[in-house]
Amino acid sequence: MSIKKKILIATLILLIIVTFIGVVHYFYEIITWKNNTEENNKIKEEIENNITINTYESEEETQEEKAVKYDIDFKKLKEKNKDTIGFLKVNNTNIEYVFVKGKDNNYYLNHNFDKKSNIAGWIFADYHNKFDGTDKNIVIYGHNVKDLSMFGSLKNILSKDWYNNKDNQKIVVVTENGTYYYQVFSIYSIKPENYYINTEFKNNDEFYNFLRRIKSRSVYKSDVGISGEDKILTLSSCTNDGNKRIVLHAKLIESE
Repeated sequence: MSIKKKILIATLILLIIVTFIGVVHYFYEIITWKNNTEENNKIKEEIENNITINTYESEEETQEEKAVKYDIDFKKLKEKNKDTIGFLKVNNTNIEYVFVKGKDNNYYLNHNFDKKSNIAGWIFADYHNKFDGTDKNIVIYGHNVKDLSMFGSLKNILSKDWYNNKDNQKIVVVTENGTYYYQVFSIYSIKPENYYINTEFKNNDEFYNFLRRIKSRSVYKSDVGISGEDKILTLSSCTNDGNKRIVLHAKLIESE
């Protein structure tokens, strides 16, 4: 057999081996994602047993909305995970999660609420946030998971139909300190950057300039007023291709 034929056969065998390894790796990732997301969905279901959602009929005939109260057993949740911070709900998405905060912004990218290794991660707040009432920009992250768990359904916010639904404009965050309602004022997608997740500002003027810039990015015009004295909530996730971030900003309008 000639040297050229030997080289050709060796090359073909190498290509077959590489292709086989690639196929095995692909299916391994699919199975891992499936198992990890199923595990997280079970954890979410268990957590929901610690959350009581009470809906009260409005006494005013002119008021269409019903008052919703969340009773969350944070003590019990913290016994399971001391990193527990709060509960987040975004209407007309699958985002209805207890969220945590780690010592950095890496741990919960690949660990779930039970602190087990999990490529779907968990919903977590930026470790710079204090949750003591002084945060100007509370930032919460979650993976864009294909089964629409975690922040997989955050992409809904880019839809005009979602944005035009007034029920979707109010985001709920519950912590041990109270229940907080945020009004959406900016929605967009952008290449990865650190600007919009900034949590520290020198003064109100610097923060106001920050608010003006992130509001100007919105794909939908908002009439929500902003000022340097405001406090906001930021939600962030990847797009399907991972090359951009889906971002929502909402202004604190009420707490109880």
